[in-house]
Amino acid sequence: MEPRTAVVLAAGEGTRLRPLTQNRPKPMLPAANRPILEHVLDALVEAGIERIVLVVGYRRERVQSYVGPTYRDVPVEYAVQGKQLGSGHALSQAADVVSEPLLVVNGDRLIESSAVEAVATAFSESGRPAAMAVIERDQASRYGVVSLDGDEVTELVEKPDSEGHGLINAGVYAFEETIFEEIEATSRQSGELALTDTISRLIDRQAVTGVPIDGLWVDATYPWDLLSVAQEVFERGQTSEPESAPGVWVDNEVGVHEDATLQPPVVVGPDCEIAAGAVVGPNVALSRNVTVGPNATVERAVVDEDSRIGHGSTVIDAVIGQDTDLGVGTTIPGGPSDVRVGNQIHEEQQLGAVLADRVEVAGGVSFEPGTLVGTKATLGTGAHVRGHVPIGAEVVR
Repeated sequence: MEPRTAVVLAAGEGTRLRPLTQNRPKPMLPAANRPILEHVLDALVEAGIERIVLVVGYRRERVQSYVGPTYRDVPVEYAVQGKQLGSGHALSQAADVVSEPLLVVNGDRLIESSAVEAVATAFSESGRPAAMAVIERDQASRYGVVSLDGDEVTELVEKPDSEGHGLINAGVYAFEETIFEEIEATSRQSGELALTDTISRLIDRQAVTGVPIDGLWVDATYPWDLLSVAQEVFERGQTSEPESAPGVWVDNEVGVHEDATLQPPVVVGPDCEIAAGAVVGPNVALSRNVTVGPNATVERAVVDEDSRIGHGSTVIDAVIGQDTDLGVGTTIPGGPSDVRVGNQIHEEQQLGAVLADRVEVAGGVSFEPGTLVGTKATLGTGAHVRGHVPIGAEVVR
């Protein structure tokens, strides 16, 4: 029997995506103009899932208030991971509410319903107590690399040293309800309990079916990855707005001035206003209630809800958080740039700037490529901003 209950792991912060996750968990970041989590839930519903359990933790109120008790008429329950102690620990929080075979997906990776269906079918037909999706990807060392013998998973190595192309763990699983006992029996590493450690125990017993998938599978590891996530959504037409012209998706409740220009691909969410002379696109996603002022230019950008781009501004290769205000004549000129995240420097990234939620940018502010600005920062008139601006900081000319 194919599982009809799905557990979605949505408790993590996504520390490498700071400053965007200072105010919300990674699953609530935008994939084009809708949260990543919403795309995941769509895939589950379209695959025939009849019950969803969301494991929440970091900033859980952001998830619960957005999703609510049902999603597209499918009941949603919540399990809370009080401390983020690994993916296996997160799944174990659902043990009290799940007593049947289950699907498990990560809430922070875009997938298609076909992947969910393939794993559910393979699980029911194989007779093994576990199944996992695998997919071919470049930069395989960023993920768990998988080896197969026929349809049996023979090895799972987390983040190996080898670079290049490979078969990776796609983060879509099906398990018997005994998975909770298996997790309980798994040793913790450095205080954390990874689901992949439990899966490795099952692999040693020849108990895991590998399910090759293709199609949409996108993961955002760093803030600038949200630009490529949006591009993937555009290429596959995975938007909720109607298509008014090829590659142009505009909600019915939008005010676009007749002298504004939308260059595909572009998606414009509800309640947006685009003023005269503005040029929006290509590769731009505007979430709900975004304002683009007169004669502004926006290219290769993701602008989250309730944000405002001022008159005559230039915004290129940028990710803009929620309720962020860019004043008149703001200039974000685009990448490439070397970007520091933690102790690592990522060279030649196509990034103009990342501005987190509720940033106030006064008139005439300019940005060096690769700038990261924290939540609630204030940037004064005429300031030239570079590097990292901490949460709540004030920058003056």
